[in-house]
Amino acid sequence: MTTPTQFTSPPQKRASTGINGLDDVLGGGFPAHHLYLVEGEPGAGKTTLGIQFLLAGVASGEKALYVTLSETADELRTVAASHGWSLDGLTIFELVTAEGLSPDAEQSILHPSEVELGETTRGVMAEVERSRPTRIVFDSLSEMRLLAQDPLRYRRQILALKHFFSTRGCTVLMLDDKSSREGDLQLHSIAHGVVSLDQSIGEYGEDKRYLRVVKLRGVKFRGGEHDFKLDTGGIAVFPRLVAAEHHARFSEGTASTGNAGLDAMLGGGLSYGSNTLFAGPSGVGKTTTAITCLAAALARGEKAAYYLFDEGLGTLMTRCASLGIPIAQFIDNGQLQLITLDPAAVSAGEFASMVRASVEQHGVTILGIDSLNAYLQAMPGGKFLLLQMHELLTYLNQRGIATILVLGQHGLFGDGRTDVDLSYLSDAILLFRFFEARGSLLKALSVVKSRTSHHELTIREFRLGANGIDVGHALTDFEGIMKGVATYQGEHPLLSDGSSIARA
Repeated sequence: MTTPTQFTSPPQKRASTGINGLDDVLGGGFPAHHLYLVEGEPGAGKTTLGIQFLLAGVASGEKALYVTLSETADELRTVAASHGWSLDGLTIFELVTAEGLSPDAEQSILHPSEVELGETTRGVMAEVERSRPTRIVFDSLSEMRLLAQDPLRYRRQILALKHFFSTRGCTVLMLDDKSSREGDLQLHSIAHGVVSLDQSIGEYGEDKRYLRVVKLRGVKFRGGEHDFKLDTGGIAVFPRLVAAEHHARFSEGTASTGNAGLDAMLGGGLSYGSNTLFAGPSGVGKTTTAITCLAAALARGEKAAYYLFDEGLGTLMTRCASLGIPIAQFIDNGQLQLITLDPAAVSAGEFASMVRASVEQHGVTILGIDSLNAYLQAMPGGKFLLLQMHELLTYLNQRGIATILVLGQHGLFGDGRTDVDLSYLSDAILLFRFFEARGSLLKALSVVKSRTSHHELTIREFRLGANGIDVGHALTDFEGIMKGVATYQGEHPLLSDGSSIARA
C-alpha cells in the first residue's frame, strides 16, 4: 500500500499594505503579483488605503504607480498632505488631462467607447512598460465601466489588464466605488482577492467604518467585519478579537480590594483571570469602590487601566482626592492608565484594540470598564454587545486579568432594570443597593454570585468616607433587599451608630 504524497506549497511572497491591522486580517499582507479589488462607496477610504499601500512599497525600495482616471495629481497630493505624507517617491499617471477633455480632442467618426477605452488601456500599459512598477493602484474602475458601456467589452479589458500586470510581476489594487448595478459580481470573479469597505451612519456621533475580506484565494484570512478608523495619519484597522488565539499562563490568586470586609464578602478578593460585575443604581458608590480596588493593586506595585465612558476625568479626580484615594501619583508615574472615552466616537473594535494594548504592552493586571451602559451606545445593537463582551472578557480571563465591570441600573429604587443582562457573562456579581433605616437613606452590599471562590451570602452596610469605603459587619433582619426597596428592621448597630467597622 502506497502512502499518498504530501504536497506543500512554498510560502507566498507578501506585499504589506502599510496598515498593520489590515496585514493581520490578510494573514501577512496581499500575496504579491496578483490583482485585487478594493470596493466601497465614495468616502469609504479607498484612495487613502491605496496611497498607504503604495507608500509602503516605496519605503521598502519598490517602484510604485498611481493610475488615476477620477482625480488629478494635485488632488491626490492634497489628500496625502492632509495625512502628513509626501508622494515624491511614487509616480502619478493621469489618464484624463485637460488636453484630453478639450474640443480639439473630440472625434465623431467612431463611437467614443470604441476609441477611448482602447486608448485608456494602451496608455496604462505604456506607462507600466516605461516606469516598471511592482505596485500599482488603479483609480477607479467606474470610469472604465462607463467607457466600455458593454459588460462583455468591460470584462475583456479588465482581463487583458490582469494578464498584462501578472506578466510584469505587479501587485495591483483596483478601486471601485460600487457605481455598477447591484449584484454585479464581474470583478469579484476576476480578482484574486476582494476587500470591501463600508460605513454605518448613525443618528448621532461619528460614522462607524468597517471592512470585510470577501475573498482571498489560497490564503487563510480573518473573516467577518473589522472596525477601522480613517483619521489624520491614514487608516487604522482593528482586527476582530478572537480570544482563543491569546492564551497565556498566569499565576492564580486573588487581588485584595484594600478593604478587609469587602475581601471577606468576595471570598478573599478579586480573582485573577476572572471578572466581577458591580451592579446598582446611580450614586450608590460603584465607581468609587472600583477605583478603591485599583488603588490597592497600585499600592502593591501592580499596573492598572481604567476606561471611563460616563464620568469626566476632572470630576473623578476631585472625588478621589476628597475621599483620600491616592491615584494621581500613579497616573504621574505611569502605573495607572486612566482613559476617558466618548461612546459616540469609539467603535467596539477600537476599544478592544485599546484593551489589548493595555494588557500586552503596558502590562496591566487589573482593569476596569465604567460603565457598560455607555459602552452599549458604541454598538449597533444589544446582541453585538454580548458577542463583543464575551470575546473581550474571555480574552482578559485567559490573560489572567482581574476585571471590574460597572453596570448602572435604571432608577434609584425599585427592581433595577438594566439595558442588557450580562449576569451570565460575569464570574462574580457585587450588588449595590440603597436601603432605609432609622429615618436615613443608607447603602448595602451583597455578593450574589461567584464562580471562583466561596463567597459570603450576607448583606453588609457600606458607606463612603474620608478613608475611601467603609464596610460594616453582616446585618440581619433585612427585608426587600433583592426587590430594590430594602428596609432594615434589626437591632444590630449601623455604621452611622459609631459601630466598629472592617477597614483595610
